[in-house]
Amino acid sequence: MAEPLKNVYNESFFAEFTDALIKVIPDFHKDLFLRDIYDKEWKSRELKQRMYHISSVLHDHLPSDFEDAITLLKQLVGILKTEKEQMSFEYMFLPDYVEKHGLDDYEISVSAFEVITQFTSCEFAVRPFLVRYPEKMTKQMLRWSKHKESTVRRLASEGCRPRLPWAMALPAFKKDPEPILHILDNLKNDPSEFVRRSVANNLNDIAKDNPSIVVSIAKSWFGKTKETDALVKHACRTLLKEGNREIMELFGFGSVEEIEIKNFSITTPHVKIGEKLSFKFQLSNKLKSATKVRLEYGLYYQKANGSLSRKVFKISEKVYQGDSTTQINRDQPFYIITTRKYYKGLHRLSLIINGNEYDELLDFELLD
Repeated sequence: MAEPLKNVYNESFFAEFTDALIKVIPDFHKDLFLRDIYDKEWKSRELKQRMYHISSVLHDHLPSDFEDAITLLKQLVGILKTEKEQMSFEYMFLPDYVEKHGLDDYEISVSAFEVITQFTSCEFAVRPFLVRYPEKMTKQMLRWSKHKESTVRRLASEGCRPRLPWAMALPAFKKDPEPILHILDNLKNDPSEFVRRSVANNLNDIAKDNPSIVVSIAKSWFGKTKETDALVKHACRTLLKEGNREIMELFGFGSVEEIEIKNFSITTPHVKIGEKLSFKFQLSNKLKSATKVRLEYGLYYQKANGSLSRKVFKISEKVYQGDSTTQINRDQPFYIITTRKYYKGLHRLSLIINGNEYDELLDFELLD
């Protein structure tokens, strides 16, 4: 069984952290700090709760003056960066400290984010500042989009995502993303794939509330370089799953009038939780010429109230030769995962070609 992620906060981690702290705070009380960390609730805390707890304990052991504390944390980050070769997510309690205690000290906090994000991402911590100081913070992120360090440029994009997972949403940008579009435009040709990936994710967020804006951007950016094309493709993944006609055409997925589905069947009509659904079909291209096809399936999951909710899964994107028939077999696991709860009973399956869902839906039953 895999080691729980929360156990990154172990004896070795705290030895590394406190050794670095002592270098910037010579009279730092390591034993008292560890006593406060390992309180009676420590073992029951999950990953995020442990992050927040470390942030809280750190606050108790840093100077009460916020500016003095930030000066020390900047020095600490400098030491940690020389000792570690890559970004370190387990230190995300450092930006959490800034978020929790620096919201009233804008300038000091922004300078701290610029330093800390070069070691551990501040994408969650900047969001309350965007809510409190929307105009100032957006302008700051626009400046960060031209920073020499790729991690700071990524923060400019990732931090203002309207729907960043596991973070507070930004309702103003969900309603009107116009203020952040200049940031994304600055980064669309960024030399770092890490940054370009963030731009794509930001655009995908925007597409969920403002699809026409992303369609327009995709048409404007596509066809310039292979890197930007890959960015646009990833940015349009929700629009592709929704079968947006303009986006389908942009990527070369056309009419399905000469595409035929035959012998669509489910080979496991009764599936137990922990097993796999298996299905098969034949795809025939009746055209004389080759055609590009985006092939997906829709799985209609049973919900708690008995209704069905569709989730789309991609099978492939490929060119099918003219006058060809291809046999396709597919499995869909129903393994127990933390991100989905399964309900026994009727489920349904459909096939989707270039965004068009075929009328034939097949039923299967999910069992305990």
